[in-house]
Amino acid sequence: MASKLSLPAAGLALVALAAPAFARGPAARPDPAALRSSVERLVGFGTRHTLSTTTDPLRGIGAARRWAAERFGQIGRDCGGCLVVETIGRDFTGPRAPDGIRVEDVLAIQRGTGDPNRVVIVQGHIDSRVNDVMDATTDAPGANDDASGVALVMEAARLLSREKLAGTIVYAALSGEEQGLWGGQLLAETARARGWHVAAVLNNDIVGNTHGIGGEHVTDRVRIFSEGIGSGAHADTKGQRAIGGEDDGPSRALAKAAVKAAATDRTIGLEAIAIRRPDRFQRGGDHLPFLELGYPAIRFTEATENYDRQHQTVRTEGVRRYGDTVEFVDFPYLARVTALNVALLRQLAGAPPAPARASIAGALSDDTHVDWSPVRSAAGYRIRWRRADLYAWTDSRDVPATATGLDLSHVNIDDHFFGVSALAADGSESLVTFAGVPPRPPLGSTR
Repeated sequence: MASKLSLPAAGLALVALAAPAFARGPAARPDPAALRSSVERLVGFGTRHTLSTTTDPLRGIGAARRWAAERFGQIGRDCGGCLVVETIGRDFTGPRAPDGIRVEDVLAIQRGTGDPNRVVIVQGHIDSRVNDVMDATTDAPGANDDASGVALVMEAARLLSREKLAGTIVYAALSGEEQGLWGGQLLAETARARGWHVAAVLNNDIVGNTHGIGGEHVTDRVRIFSEGIGSGAHADTKGQRAIGGEDDGPSRALAKAAVKAAATDRTIGLEAIAIRRPDRFQRGGDHLPFLELGYPAIRFTEATENYDRQHQTVRTEGVRRYGDTVEFVDFPYLARVTALNVALLRQLAGAPPAPARASIAGALSDDTHVDWSPVRSAAGYRIRWRRADLYAWTDSRDVPATATGLDLSHVNIDDHFFGVSALAADGSESLVTFAGVPPRPPLGSTR
């Protein structure tokens, strides 16, 4: 029988959930040499412009995509067939492809052992460009934008394919980003058409440079962009504003999970900086189409950018060098960003789904009652709260899977925010579901 716990009783649940059901051995670390090899291979195709040749065996977007499929296939063979590799595609037309173009994404799908329809996506875009976005023939190395992101995805697949995880991971090399975020749109619409329950999208775009255009050299930070209020046709923005949930939508919860993952594993060597907007000003990335469909999605980008090495034809003007070439990629740094992605993927693919609903009650009281919808595969739940003027969760209490509610004595509902996550037996934690309140009573009623 489901139970509601008071705060002292809930404390006893910590003992049961503290010990994992199984112990993982030391996790393998991303290999800077493997990352370099992938970036150099992608640069070797000359240009990967979306409008470039698809038939040349050695040059252009077609050759690059075929290599990506072959690389995923080799990783799959190394793990005994744990990856299903496929290419999806359809035609797009727009100002940057007025005659139309077929956009294709290369996917490797690692099917979950518990709930395979719960999906976590990690992606980067394989296409590149120079100054003229319509120039499909000039060499466009795209070492950092975004061979670095694709190399990260390949390395994540190599490492995580060795593990058995409850949820499905989709590793994706997207096309068409520079022409209109079309690869992201294609994959987001494919996820919807297939009925995937997308728990998280990790978009990695420009993640390998550490020397900024202003002279900064930053090797220990990465930026994570996220929106606060949920988007999509069914987003309840009015409801979020009413409960103060502007900073706790699903994508913001995902960004907070990434920040926590970086802080928890100090061996990664990165501080994750959560930027409270979907992307940089006047810029965009392949996570945005997922946001439009209501999926939690974030963007990883290096801490300091060098705009002379983005969308630039390779050249030298005086002492100033332009071009996105391999020599400007910091591979130990890229390995750290990869390690953070891997840690977050492992957590989210290993965790149960987040509770579909969490709510609070306790107006006109000094106590707060929290309850939530049950998650069938949860081994327990973590109730989180923080003072209402703070960004990060500061307090938590774990309860067993049989609990459906928790009473927090002397935790005032008006002075705090609350959320609930689901826990796996090994402690992997879902995203936090922000706790709302019932609708406000009609005017004229007692309140």
